[in-house]
Amino acid sequence: MSYVHAIEAYTPKTPQEEADQRLILEYISRFPENILLRENQMAHITSSGFVVNKNAGRVLLAHHNIRGVWAWTGGHADGDADLPAVALREAAEETGAAPLRLLSDAIASLDILPVYGHTKNGRYVPAHLHLSVAYLLLGNEAAPLRPRAGENTAVSWFDASFIAPENFSEEDVLLYGKLLSRARALLA
Repeated sequence: MSYVHAIEAYTPKTPQEEADQRLILEYISRFPENILLRENQMAHITSSGFVVNKNAGRVLLAHHNIRGVWAWTGGHADGDADLPAVALREAAEETGAAPLRLLSDAIASLDILPVYGHTKNGRYVPAHLHLSVAYLLLGNEAAPLRPRAGENTAVSWFDASFIAPENFSEEDVLLYGKLLSRARALLA
């Protein structure tokens, strides 16, 4: 199934996802030639992975350089339409954790995430939107971890209770909370 068909087939579970699915599909139809590429400076597809342990009692997070916060893994599609593979690759690159596997081939969440203007590698990157297609990933807590220079400063497993307002923005608590709940449902 193509990534567009997978996004179309996704059943939104919240009004936010319903609206974001509609807008993501609209962006895809307006920018079919470069929606998978960063050269589209307005909005582009990214694929994220929310990594949990075998019972979803712990989550694997990386301390993000640009945002300065603990965050899930993920990145730009860079032309790769195999979004589950992008999520797996990005999670492995950003954490060193291996092996990782999909909890499900199905999309776990659709979200439009704002990216504020910033400088990366000495170059200004204007504000834009990440059209995030997220997957749930299973990681092994015993696997060695390592940060990825230039992207994050630390990688660690956290008890799921770490996903709380005192540690994250309201938006991140909502996003990670829904993904944690969906992971737990799959592992039940």
